[in-house]
Amino acid sequence: MLTINLIREKKDFVIERLKVKNFDSEEIVGRILSLDATRREIQLKTDTLQAEMNRISKEIGNLVKAGKKDEANAAREKTYSIKEEIRSLTEKIDPVENELKNEIIKLPNLPHESVARGNGADDNVKVREGGAIPALPDTALPHWDLIKKYDIIDFELGIKLTGAGFPVYKGKGAKLERALISYFLDQGVKAGYTEMMPPIMVNEDSGFGTGQLPDKEGQMYNVALDGFYLIPTAEVPVTNIYRDVILNGDQLPVKNIAYTPCFRREAGSWGAHVRGLNRLHQFDKVEIVQIAHPDHSYKALEEMVAHVESLVASLGLPYRIMRLCGGDMSFTSALTYDFEVWSAAQKRWLEVSSVSNFESFQANRLKCRFREKGEKQTRLVHTLNGSALALPRIVAAVLENNQSESGIAIPPALVPYTGFEIIN
Repeated sequence: MLTINLIREKKDFVIERLKVKNFDSEEIVGRILSLDATRREIQLKTDTLQAEMNRISKEIGNLVKAGKKDEANAAREKTYSIKEEIRSLTEKIDPVENELKNEIIKLPNLPHESVARGNGADDNVKVREGGAIPALPDTALPHWDLIKKYDIIDFELGIKLTGAGFPVYKGKGAKLERALISYFLDQGVKAGYTEMMPPIMVNEDSGFGTGQLPDKEGQMYNVALDGFYLIPTAEVPVTNIYRDVILNGDQLPVKNIAYTPCFRREAGSWGAHVRGLNRLHQFDKVEIVQIAHPDHSYKALEEMVAHVESLVASLGLPYRIMRLCGGDMSFTSALTYDFEVWSAAQKRWLEVSSVSNFESFQANRLKCRFREKGEKQTRLVHTLNGSALALPRIVAAVLENNQSESGIAIPPALVPYTGFEIIN
């Protein structure tokens, strides 16, 4: 959530920056400033009356001491009138503040100055790439055929138990999935992240804190009876650990990593681009989160990008890193890098990670602040997160890129975790 001070002091800047996200904010900003002016006017009147009441209350004490009973009673009557005015003003300011908040949360985060204008994925900027694209024979199979051939993931059984998009991992498929989770967690801990195991359901306050609510409620599974939501990513519970928290400056950065299953209601369209593991309603993901000092958050972002890059490279997967354009960015992000791996049998790039800096946008919703040593005033932290990594498309690429007539070779980095070198 953008701060009212920023909107008030840099109105034109806010409007222009949001155009990079193809968001026309002029009308909303106008309403925000009008509501803010009304709120401040009411608040000024309230403060003036409160100061007058405090002055009169002190005067009453002096009159009583001087034995001027009638004058003291008259002053008391005046305070009763002032209290009624203050009560009336308070009743007016609450709905104005609620409406003001409801307008502000409609505004997305401002994109970083490096974000290019654009409408979608075709306008994203390639930062760099790595790895060698394998040369597979024409008979190479896509992963949805490989998993049937080796009986390692069962989509039909998932449909029986739950529905489409809820696969069942079996045998070596289950071991591969567990190996990837353990490997990603261990690598994150080695990189200085503290492992967390959060709940996979959150309340509405948590959904609001990281920006899923009210913007993305249609994409989340809602346990309506209890008012809970199944998490779309570990970002939500882990970041919300720091909701309403004031950290000491020397505690920053806070670095957490967590594995969770993730749940998304998004309905995939028909076609190969959403077939098999390409898009699921339930999937596994390891997430890294940082709570950073505002002066160092972009250094933290580059560190996180380097960490994800090391994971993809260690699996021997061809990859490229894309800096998202304004039209392809999320509502909450200031700058996002997407990682894509090459799917050899599908002959296309698959997104496997997004690493983002949200600057103070989430922190303002979360009321997550820090205080430098020796200072009284607090400041908003910056929050960052990234997939390290999302598993379904990683599994798809590992299966497709490493297939041969003798089976599917396991990347050497994973063999200590799987206990086997080949799926056959």
